[in-house]
Amino acid sequence: MKRVFFIPIFFCLSLLTGCFGYPRLLSYPFDSGGRSLNSLASELNPQISGRYIVFITDRRGSQDVYMFDTVTRDLVDLPGLNSFDAIATHPSVSQDGRYIVFGASRQGRSAIFLYDRDTRQSRNLTANLQSEVRNPTISADGRRIAFESSNNGQWDILVYDRNGQPLNIPQEPR
Repeated sequence: MKRVFFIPIFFCLSLLTGCFGYPRLLSYPFDSGGRSLNSLASELNPQISGRYIVFITDRRGSQDVYMFDTVTRDLVDLPGLNSFDAIATHPSVSQDGRYIVFGASRQGRSAIFLYDRDTRQSRNLTANLQSEVRNPTISADGRRIAFESSNNGQWDILVYDRNGQPLNIPQEPR
């Protein structure tokens, strides 16, 4: 006897569209001049939070952090963020777009930087760490930054506040 299985159509459609039409395909125009989200350059490590998308691009000949506002459909000016002597990686942005955290390598040394759009300044959060660091992410409210550190000979996760102070995250006893 042959068995026939029925998968309800609404179930299949819900897997493709999720709740209330998500995920959805966002289409942003290509701009050969590099003034939009998509360009001829390499676009790496996109992260989205709220209305903002941050990513790494080599549009100016070096790996720089860019931010795109999905509401205005424009790139956001980030004065003082990028420098020619650093290779930026893995950006992350707070929900309101004020804070951007990213990894950077200068002269073979890695660091985690926090950029404040209000003050237009970057600060090295890991200057006192004598280890490799990578893959930062920032909380939605911009208060906490988590990243990987090889301080103990293995990759551990550290959590700092935006002032560069380590936070003691209590663990359950085992």
